[in-house]
Amino acid sequence: MTNKPNGVLYTGVTNDISRRAYEHREGLYKGFTKQYGCKRLVYYEFYDDISHAIQREKNIKHWSRAWKVRLFIGSNPEWADLYEILAH
Repeated sequence: MTNKPNGVLYTGVTNDISRRAYEHREGLYKGFTKQYGCKRLVYYEFYDDISHAIQREKNIKHWSRAWKVRLFIGSNPEWADLYEILAH
């Protein structure tokens, strides 16, 4: 999640990406994404095993911002909001 192209970045894990992205977009819960206005879903990955998803989240959080930006731009160079794809 981000607030704008090249803006604040948030990485998280969930078992329901559509629901969680909606919660962030609507600011339903206090926390980082609400504080910084992270409402745009710009990257996601799916995993069948939650332990793999959690490990990937930890890895991504550990990497530099430049690495994360390259990862996101590799699949979404326009920083488009991918929530619209999930919602349909």
